Amino acid sequence: MGKIKTHKATAKRFSTTKSGLVKLNHTNRRHKLGLKTPKRKRQLRKAGYLSNSMAPTIKSLLPR
Repeated sequence: MGKIKTHKATAKRFSTTKSGLVKLNHTNRRHKLGLKTPKRKRQLRKAGYLSNSMAPTIKSLLPR
């Protein structure tokens, strides 16, 4: 049986924490930042965590 390959697009966007949560960076922080309020941009800086219902799907694409 061969090795399980990592889905590279997923690996660039998500990472797993030691406690098993799936960590992600927020979207909408690349361009058109003049239209967004400072509060919104500040909140998008922080890392987010994936919901419990989506986490198993992403973990299956990251076999680490």
